[in-house]
Amino acid sequence: MDIRQLTCISCPMGCPITVEMEDGQIINVTGNTCKRGEVYARKEVTSPTRIVTSTVKVKGGTADMVSVKTKEDIPKDKIFDCIRALKGIEAEAPVQIGDVILKDAAGTGVDIVATRNVERA
Repeated sequence: MDIRQLTCISCPMGCPITVEMEDGQIINVTGNTCKRGEVYARKEVTSPTRIVTSTVKVKGGTADMVSVKTKEDIPKDKIFDCIRALKGIEAEAPVQIGDVILKDAAGTGVDIVATRNVERA
C-alpha cells in the first residue's frame, strides 16, 4: 500500500491529508475537514495541476511589465513549457485585466491573461 501525505491548499485551514493507494487506485482519503479537501487530494495524486503566474514586457505603456497568469490551472508537467512559451512575448499598451496575452499556452488549451491594467504612455 502506498501512502501519500499532503497539505491541502483548497482553503486557508491547510489540513494534513493522508491518501492511501493500492495499485494506483485511491482506497481512502482522511484528514480533510471539508469536501474540497478530499477533491483536492484525489486530484493531486492522480492528475496534479497548477495556476502559472509570470510577467511579460509591455511596449508603449506606463509600466514596462504586466503580470499575467493562466486563466485556469494546467497540468503540472506543462508548467515549464508554459513559461518557455511566454519568452519573448510583448504586449502592446493599453493592457486591461483579462486581456488574452497568449492563446492556448503550450498546447494546454488554456489562455494566459493579464492580471492588471497598463495604460498607454
